[in-house]
Amino acid sequence: MWIFLNDKFVRKEEAVVSVFDHGFLYGDGVYETLRSYGSRLFMCAQHIARLFRSAEAIGLTVPIQRERWPELLHESMARNDVGTAHRDAYVRVTVSRGAGGIGLDPSLCPSPTVVIMAQPLVTPAAALYERGIDVILASTRRNVPGALPPQIKSLNFLNNILAKREAIAAGVFDSVLLNWEGHLTECTISNLFFVTAGHLHTPSLECGLLDGITRSIVLQLAKEQRCPVTEGRFTPAQLYHSDECFVTNTSMEIMPVTSVDRRPIGNGKPGPLTQMLRNLFSGARERFLEPSSL
Repeated sequence: MWIFLNDKFVRKEEAVVSVFDHGFLYGDGVYETLRSYGSRLFMCAQHIARLFRSAEAIGLTVPIQRERWPELLHESMARNDVGTAHRDAYVRVTVSRGAGGIGLDPSLCPSPTVVIMAQPLVTPAAALYERGIDVILASTRRNVPGALPPQIKSLNFLNNILAKREAIAAGVFDSVLLNWEGHLTECTISNLFFVTAGHLHTPSLECGLLDGITRSIVLQLAKEQRCPVTEGRFTPAQLYHSDECFVTNTSMEIMPVTSVDRRPIGNGKPGPLTQMLRNLFSGARERFLEPSSL
């Protein structure tokens, strides 16, 4: 496996980061994950733009010019024989504050650390899309935006990890986190949607959640179909009594949810609007891929 580290590609065994790296010591850094369909990256420009926005929000300068990123991502895929007609790619980009002395002062780190890893995309089993997944409401609350803004896709993921541990202990696929007011936000690595009487609902960004890229596409597709959509503040009771539910992220696309806290959603099967949006997403995918010339 080849890893891009700082300024060159090295073998996995040589891809070593200092124990003094502030990403390791303090979670001081940002990241993005992308996927390909064949050789073409999905929403590549949007992912790169969000990486730079996250870095800017924490005062971190990404040391590689924005226009170079597509080339580097594709070279990473090519070196690892992924992003091909037979093997979609999962690409993880990490930019940390870099190595420096012990202490919280960012100026201790003269150079950021940049890592690109590309490997085969592993998607959820097809059966999960047919029967849906089970989730729970976590007791762990989402970080208060005033303390750690959710629009920063940071390396500090402990909040999500605690909620994921709850899901694992409960034997379910994932957890839904509530915010400081008890309103729905998102799952540990995905955005949340639910449907009531044909009306699509999703927590607003003001509730304290990441502006997911697939989330934005789903909202766009729903509005193109003149499906009523509300972004707002919603309670667990509204989710419990919904007719359908699904979650979204880049690698899963649209995944049906058929139970919350062991309570069936609707009839306990993926619903018709969920299925329609999945079909629309598949049909519209070409619009969100890089030009085939890349």
